[in-house]
Amino acid sequence: MAGTSAWLRRAAGARRAFSALRQGGLVPTQAHACHAITCTFAGPPQRRELHRGRRVDGASGNAVSSTWLEAPGASKLPPQVVKFVQDAVDLCKPAAVHVCNGSDAENQLMLDQLEQDGVVTKLAKRPGCYAARSDPADVARSMQDTFICSPEESDAGPLNNWVAPADMRAELGDLFDGCMAGRTMYVLPFCMGPLGAPAAKLCVQVTDSAYVVANLRIMTRMGDVALERIAAEGAIELVHSVGQPLGEGEKSVTWPCNIPKRKIVHFTDTKEVWSFGSGYGGNALLGKKCVALRIASMQAKEEGWLAEHMLILGITSPEGVKRYICAAFPSACGKTNLAMLKPSLPGWKVECVGDDIAWLRFDETGQLRAINPENGFFGVAPGTSYATNPSAVEMIRTNTLFTNCGITEDGDVYWEGMKDSPTSALTDWKGNENWAPQTGEDGKLANPAAHPNARFTVPLQQCPVLDDEWDGPNGVPIDAIVFGVRRDNTQPLVYETLGWEHGVFVGATMRSNATAAADGTGLENDPMAMQPFIGYNVKDYFDHWLKSPANAQANLAPGAELKVPKIFHTNWFIKDDEGGFLWPGYAENSRAIDWIFKRLADEEGTAEMSPIGWMPSNGALDIKSYAGDGMKGFGDAELERALAVDKERWLEECTEIRSYFTNKLMNGCDTPVPPQLFEQLDALEERLRHA
Repeated sequence: MAGTSAWLRRAAGARRAFSALRQGGLVPTQAHACHAITCTFAGPPQRRELHRGRRVDGASGNAVSSTWLEAPGASKLPPQVVKFVQDAVDLCKPAAVHVCNGSDAENQLMLDQLEQDGVVTKLAKRPGCYAARSDPADVARSMQDTFICSPEESDAGPLNNWVAPADMRAELGDLFDGCMAGRTMYVLPFCMGPLGAPAAKLCVQVTDSAYVVANLRIMTRMGDVALERIAAEGAIELVHSVGQPLGEGEKSVTWPCNIPKRKIVHFTDTKEVWSFGSGYGGNALLGKKCVALRIASMQAKEEGWLAEHMLILGITSPEGVKRYICAAFPSACGKTNLAMLKPSLPGWKVECVGDDIAWLRFDETGQLRAINPENGFFGVAPGTSYATNPSAVEMIRTNTLFTNCGITEDGDVYWEGMKDSPTSALTDWKGNENWAPQTGEDGKLANPAAHPNARFTVPLQQCPVLDDEWDGPNGVPIDAIVFGVRRDNTQPLVYETLGWEHGVFVGATMRSNATAAADGTGLENDPMAMQPFIGYNVKDYFDHWLKSPANAQANLAPGAELKVPKIFHTNWFIKDDEGGFLWPGYAENSRAIDWIFKRLADEEGTAEMSPIGWMPSNGALDIKSYAGDGMKGFGDAELERALAVDKERWLEECTEIRSYFTNKLMNGCDTPVPPQLFEQLDALEERLRHA
């Protein structure tokens, strides 16, 4: 367990360990309503300047408080957690400390406090549901403010922002010094993954945001349940602050943040995350993308597994054959909809294990297995409806936190894509009352009621199609991996790759239209849908994927045979000549899954070779059976177009891929792109030229 104070002492040198206040200035006061111990200044906090780790105002001595140890629950914390929290208290100087136990009573107290403070609105029409509005500047991930601070710049690679760890630690020391003044520090122990799973990872996060607490309680196994394993195994240390300390008597704004100084920092050698200035999503819920992908991807490389931005679903055919599939799509590209798919083809059943993150490893029998490290859904609200995801609509009727949705006067939420318009007056996600839709000069909606990245946070257990093995300690067996993109053209509806190495190449060269989940625009390279989340050099990441079967082979039990899953690629978002979507998608995606099942069973006559891989043969992808309204207007001609491989466009794609490999990935970074990927690119170009 990394000691928070240790790194700041190393980085700041002469600064004497986070003096909080004037000597002797901490006095405990009562805060029983939220089970916290409050630490009160003997006088107003001093304004200080920090210069190269040294105080320049002549402040001297420490007034380090240990009164937080009197807070309910503090006595249960393992010694290493006590040290971490003490270090954080000394640095951040909160007014109170609350040790979270994860109970229902505590959660209700938290929600009541958030409602009292105006952060959330209780929704009369949805039992147990609340809606929050963020600052309009704090609405999504911010990659320019996200850093991988590995020991060497080459370890971070060309796709990550890198700062030398010592420099970043000194900068963070200044940012976090006193950052929680006037606020409560919440201590959250939690587990990523099923509590009994050997592969689970333990964490402790401190934060000054009750909104974060309420969300993390849904997204993780949080509270006392995680402490036994933390005591035995240690934990990843996570520090988060909204970055808006309060002066004496100062009242907080509804959504505190400090966007100009926002930083989300990962120290991959010590497995720490520090986040400052944002209270939203993955910037603040540090167990999600920060731990479960960026830190976990580094751990996976070191330990021989894969941490991936993938959904996990179980699919049962009409014949009773059940298979599990992992699928990697960029954020806001339909992962949640696919994870809860209601098939249009009768007799098919889809059950959800997870919709966003998968941790995969080959076991000693040679089977690739996956667990979902999360305990909830953090789904995109706009576009969610009975037509697109009926299971999600049912799931979020109760016990859900909504963020940046429209709120109706009669106590409901609203977003674009719902079937029905709001039945009462509506306040939009920015707080503008009496919202009415306005059309811009381009003919599109100019003032959406909900932000395009508006979210719902809901417990996994509320999913009506939850798989029985969702919480299994050993995970589920994976038969196939699917990479998917959002492309207007070029990439066909579905195809099968030529094997593991070719499949890794296909995943490594994914390009997709940017979405509202991040702050990019246009067509972006997004290898394995992991570009924002790879915690180390992307070229080493590719190499790790390529070597995974061989590494697994070396660890098989005697007599076991390696079961390497097939890899497929999909694109539900092909555009027609009018700019609309050619493929109906949603429930009809079960037709592509039906074909994938045929390929997993090695059914003869179901595929034919193309330059890019195995394509559905004539009649193998069923568009005729039970073709209701969803397939209206989609016939053989449309299918031919959806499966077309345009030679010229693909040759242009190859040029873009080669430029990506040689220019983008080799720019200022000597780590080579694995030669197998260049070999696959050369082979693809050769097949296209001879097509």
